[in-house]
Amino acid sequence: QVQLVESGGGLVQPGGSLRLSCAASGSIFSIYTMRWYRQAPGKQRDVVATITSGGTASYPDSVKGRFTVSRDNAKNTVYLQMNSLKPEDTAVYYCAAFQGFQAYWGQGTQVTVSS
Repeated sequence: QVQLVESGGGLVQPGGSLRLSCAASGSIFSIYTMRWYRQAPGKQRDVVATITSGGTASYPDSVKGRFTVSRDNAKNTVYLQMNSLKPEDTAVYYCAAFQGFQAYWGQGTQVTVSS
């Protein structure tokens, strides 16, 4: 069992930056593949970053070069650094942990990009 708590969301102007954090507790964090997702109103939930237990990161084209995912296994935390933010990045951002058939989700944090 894994509990995930996201933080760091907020309101930012276009072109600005935010860093989201996802703190995990309850299990061996280092074995999990971690993903960040986002969901805008009326749209499906899409993955925006993945980092494996070995630290390999991947991104969809929509955020590649602007978002960076990292993890600190000693702190049981995964981060999402978001730069050059655009209004279309506005969404609720969720972190999730995956290991085998197990999947755990956080409650989400709102990111709003607006002038």
